[in-house]
Amino acid sequence: MKRPLAAVSAALLTSGVLTCVATPAAQAATPSAPAPASSAAARAESLLASNPGAVQGASGEAYQAYRTKVDANGAAHTRYTRTYHGLRVYGGDFVIHTAPNGAYAGTSVGLSAPLTLGTAAKVTSAAAKETARKTFKGSLAAVGAPELFVDASSGKGRLAWETVATGFKADKQTPSKLHVITDAVTGRVIGSYDEIESVAGTGNSVYSGTVSVDTTLSGSTYSMVDPSHGNGRTCDMNNTTSGTCTTFTDADNTWGTGAASNRQSAAVDAHFGAAKTFDYFKNVHGRNGIFGTGAGVPSRVHYGSAYVNAFWDGSQMTYGDGSGNAKPLVSLDVAGHEMSHGVTENVVSGGLTYSGESGGLNEATSDIFGTSVEFYAAAPGDPGDYKIGEEIDINGNGSPLRYMYNPSLDGSSDSCWTTSTKNKDVHYSSGPANHFFFNLSEGTGATSWGTSPVCGSAPAVTGIGRAKAEKIWFRALDVYFTSNTSYVNNTTPSNTARAYSLRAATDLYGNCSAEYKAVQAAWTAVAVSGSDAPCSSTGNDFSVSLSPTSGSVTAGGSVSTTVSTATTSGTAQTVSLSASGLPSGATASFSPSSVTSGGSSTLTISTSSATPTGTYSVTVTGTGAVTHTAGYTLTVNGTGGGCTGAGQKIGNPGFESGSTAWTASSGVIGQPGASQPARSGTWNAWMDGYGSSHTDTLSQSVSLPAGCTSYNFSFYLHIDTAETTTSTAYDTVRVQVLNSSGTVLATLGTYSNLNKAAGYTLRSFSLASYAGQTVTLKFTATEDASLQTSFVVDDTAVNVS
Repeated sequence: MKRPLAAVSAALLTSGVLTCVATPAAQAATPSAPAPASSAAARAESLLASNPGAVQGASGEAYQAYRTKVDANGAAHTRYTRTYHGLRVYGGDFVIHTAPNGAYAGTSVGLSAPLTLGTAAKVTSAAAKETARKTFKGSLAAVGAPELFVDASSGKGRLAWETVATGFKADKQTPSKLHVITDAVTGRVIGSYDEIESVAGTGNSVYSGTVSVDTTLSGSTYSMVDPSHGNGRTCDMNNTTSGTCTTFTDADNTWGTGAASNRQSAAVDAHFGAAKTFDYFKNVHGRNGIFGTGAGVPSRVHYGSAYVNAFWDGSQMTYGDGSGNAKPLVSLDVAGHEMSHGVTENVVSGGLTYSGESGGLNEATSDIFGTSVEFYAAAPGDPGDYKIGEEIDINGNGSPLRYMYNPSLDGSSDSCWTTSTKNKDVHYSSGPANHFFFNLSEGTGATSWGTSPVCGSAPAVTGIGRAKAEKIWFRALDVYFTSNTSYVNNTTPSNTARAYSLRAATDLYGNCSAEYKAVQAAWTAVAVSGSDAPCSSTGNDFSVSLSPTSGSVTAGGSVSTTVSTATTSGTAQTVSLSASGLPSGATASFSPSSVTSGGSSTLTISTSSATPTGTYSVTVTGTGAVTHTAGYTLTVNGTGGGCTGAGQKIGNPGFESGSTAWTASSGVIGQPGASQPARSGTWNAWMDGYGSSHTDTLSQSVSLPAGCTSYNFSFYLHIDTAETTTSTAYDTVRVQVLNSSGTVLATLGTYSNLNKAAGYTLRSFSLASYAGQTVTLKFTATEDASLQTSFVVDDTAVNVS
């Protein structure tokens, strides 16, 4: 239920503390990664098996797919974790990239060379555990069993113990999960970091206003459970640090008074911040919430007594009430920054290492997205800007935590990269990336946000706008960053934020586009150089064309066309040729199979006597530095025999006999009346519409006679949705053809919330490829965890003539 609410928020944290989760080298308590897309993962697996050297592979290693991202054009990016003789390798993660046609398209790798170390520890597990016990500062509750692993966070491997000590920090309220890394050969402490990183400070109430939040009504009671954002809930810790967190409830759905003294007011801000962060990642980047699964984020408020902090612990947000329990730390900045840590640790296997330059990039990523959430939310009381924690009076003079346009203004952060940046606290080594993002968005020099200086004698930068800059940064994180990506890496220069953001800009806007050049300039302006070549006026490119663009053949025969290429800019390049979309029993061959742009090849499509009659759209793909396609229309004619058994082949096509002849999920076929009117009659098939994770199916087997000219499958489809995005397909329905064994022969069409429209729309497809066969026509509708989309089918038909 949506209602306007009075809200109050309070201060953030001080001295470097938008508190963050230190991304651990061990297993963080985060939700499972989504299952990889099977076909893309299979291609990556094959490439990995044939070329382990591309990921610095070594004897005794094993690899596990972590997640796969498939782009709209079919290009894919599969992330892997690595073990070495059975030991986890932190910093050994990598990404295999494949082109739309499945060809190898490069890797993202953190290792600088294959691992060669021994696996026998000289330091005992007991000694490592005792070291962790002595390293912990605060109230120690337990020390876990040490894990022997390979620490490759620097790009090179060394044998180490990782031990997790848990308890509370010295303030006795902030929970602590301290990861202590001990060299397994020398016993020296290599480093330590806390999953829950925070620094004590002071806070002041900074936000008040009326906002709208989603709640749930049960009986006559409203609760702070958000059905539109994965059922994220907001609860009251009652100023304790453990025990039950009680979900907020209300009788009239008007929450809070705008005063911090009302316990609901802080809850409103937390609930609002969680929803806006969820919406930002979903609607701007197409990520289904923080975890990528559609699940909402729990928010705990009123934690501890006079607790001046807020933190993300890998699964939930927690907010203290600030000094005197009167200044709750529930501002939008905190929510956006902290929950962005959750995105980072779920996207990159193991997250970005929370130390050195990788740690700075980790913090900068949360600053970048926290700022972007603030702009996205457009709250009148806290409009977007490029200051982090700008509403907090850290020093008593109104100064913010960090300045993105000139990070060194805080007295500790680096505005320009230097060789000592890696030695700074991660909140301050975030400076160069924060500065880069501002320059990329708004440009250098005097701006309406503040003056952004260039480093050294770097040329000025013209910004491309925040909307493009945030997409480039998310793309780089989502498909390219590894756990030990850094600013500068002379050994592995490809594993840097500069290199990966340039690849992201190429993906989104083209090689040597204005956006690509702006990324180069913005990095140079903060003293981060790279091995990327400067762009000439135009990059290397080519075109592909066919002559003729269509042809007919009798089943059993062949037809040919000429594939011509041309160099359209830059220098000539090798272009590999392939074809897809062929009917069963047909093959394609190119002579030659690859050409230098400017050359030509002959494509021959050969059919067999069993190739079904019909018209097919064949795609010819040329792959070089970029990919281009051309279309060819192939018509296969029958060998005679006549058409017997013509007519309409679907049983109960309008559902007026209920479920007769159909197989469907429970409740799909029915008479919904005014809620989802039938196109004709009173019955239809209504799939999804629940507003929660759900899948419905509808199918029927159809026998298609051989020897006919036309096989037309048609149906009317209505789609309505509560989704507001205009760019991301969250809920979909696939229309597929299956054989008698249940194998998918083809996906005829996929529709989504983006295809919403009033009334019904006629959809039709040719089934000529399946003449003489019995096939199953199947609709599969899948809905994510929030916001309903309904797919309604009526008046189906398969007309054969």
